[in-house]
Amino acid sequence: MRRSGLSKISLAVLCVPAALVAQTLTREGGRWVQTITGTTPAAARLRVNSQGPVHLEGRAANEITYTAKLSVQVRSEDDARRILSRYALRVASAGDLVVLTAPGGPVATTLSIRAPRLNAATITTPDGGIEANAIDGILEVTTGAGEVKCDRIRGDCNLSTGGGDIQTGEVDGDLQASTAGGRIMVKNVRGDAVLQTAGGDVEVTDAGSTVHADTAGGTIRVGSAGGAVSASTGGGSIIVGKAGGIVTARNVAGPVQVGAAAGVRCESGTGGIRVSNISGPMDVSTAFGSIVASLLSGRPLSDSFLATGNGDITALIPSNVGVTIRAQSDRRIVSDFPGVTVRVRGPLVVAEGAVNGGGPVLRISGAGGTINIKRQ
Repeated sequence: MRRSGLSKISLAVLCVPAALVAQTLTREGGRWVQTITGTTPAAARLRVNSQGPVHLEGRAANEITYTAKLSVQVRSEDDARRILSRYALRVASAGDLVVLTAPGGPVATTLSIRAPRLNAATITTPDGGIEANAIDGILEVTTGAGEVKCDRIRGDCNLSTGGGDIQTGEVDGDLQASTAGGRIMVKNVRGDAVLQTAGGDVEVTDAGSTVHADTAGGTIRVGSAGGAVSASTGGGSIIVGKAGGIVTARNVAGPVQVGAAAGVRCESGTGGIRVSNISGPMDVSTAFGSIVASLLSGRPLSDSFLATGNGDITALIPSNVGVTIRAQSDRRIVSDFPGVTVRVRGPLVVAEGAVNGGGPVLRISGAGGTINIKRQ
């Protein structure tokens, strides 16, 4: 992913002429709050260093306009005024970059910003939710704790929170999203997506390229991906509707389901696996659970392997796909195809033979259940 370089720039920063309006102090709960509004000339890039929640809207104004709520938790209005006089919101520029910096210290800040077209935006805060919409280029967001939302991002997008959900609408570039605890929900990303959470569900409605999703515990659901999908969870379902590449799924405890893919590599510790419309190699195994594998009609299969430590295995083969079966089970094997011979070999039941004229080898190994080789 390309980086905007806003956090690395080292330039002489000049104060920006800005129109400021400070309202009188008001009491809100246990805090004294001062609201400041201001404007500053348009710039192509914006960096926001906040001490609380931030809401940024691009393509929404001819200038950069902002409203800042500064609050302190003290007993008296005089104490609040004294503190706020020492900690002020700073606005500065360096070339095509405008920087808004919240005061910090004992002052908490909530920022709402409306800006013209932005080629890049970077927002950081140690605590608080962040929302950014309609950015024409790169967006980088980091919060120590809080929910992150964005939509209509025309460039790459890098989102990080120390705890909270991440939700994205339309992202035209690559997407990186990570949270130390929370859900990740992606509506549409055209580039590659790398999604990581230490605990929570991951859901992608539509991805134009590859998807890498990792959660320590939760469901992973990918509706459609233009490329390969890699999904890993410590517990929960993995569901992939359709993938243009190979699906790699690892599930410690839970089921796996793939609707269509150019190949699958699936592992589950405890849980059934169902793969459908597979046109490439299959490498599918579960320690405890049943497997159902359906081949894609009219598309050749590569050498493949299905195995379970305890459960049934069902292979569904279309009439226009040729494979060579090599199967073994400690229980029973049932085949719809006369070319597949089933016999007993020592403690095992084995089956071998050509289906639809033969082809790539489909090896099947089952324990504690029945192997079914069926017509589709």
